[in-house]
Amino acid sequence: MRFATKQDIEAPIADVFRIISDFEAWERAAMRRGAEVSRIDKLRTVAAGMRWAARFSYRSKQRNMELELTQIEPSTLLRFAGISQAIEGVASIDLIELGGKRTRMHMVLEISPRSLTARLFLQSLRLARARIDRKFDQRAAQLAGEIEARYRAVKKY
Repeated sequence: MRFATKQDIEAPIADVFRIISDFEAWERAAMRRGAEVSRIDKLRTVAAGMRWAARFSYRSKQRNMELELTQIEPSTLLRFAGISQAIEGVASIDLIELGGKRTRMHMVLEISPRSLTARLFLQSLRLARARIDRKFDQRAAQLAGEIEARYRAVKKY
């Protein structure tokens, strides 16, 4: 199943990429929302091969997931692969410069089942496709707003 959305951000592409690739900040944000996140690689810089283990509650059940940064192209692309007991997926964030101070963020998430239960779950998502797409767009817009807010906060100083 594939989800895709585009959001425009009022910030230069270099700053958007810097904010998106600040993985320690995203780890802290996930922990504030109740997830347990830990790095499981030995890399010291931002590079393909970075890996995380995450544990979180979804639908009243504890879930475990491993996430890996599989591709990074400075200022333009981040691609992740994730795997859990039930599903696996690939997420990519492409950045396109629209002008000196505007960036378009194109997000794509593709998920596939690894079990019969997950296959049934994804089928239920297909039945509610319009609602799920709307929620995906809303969450991407919220992310774009957070990026703009972080950019403005840094720009002030």
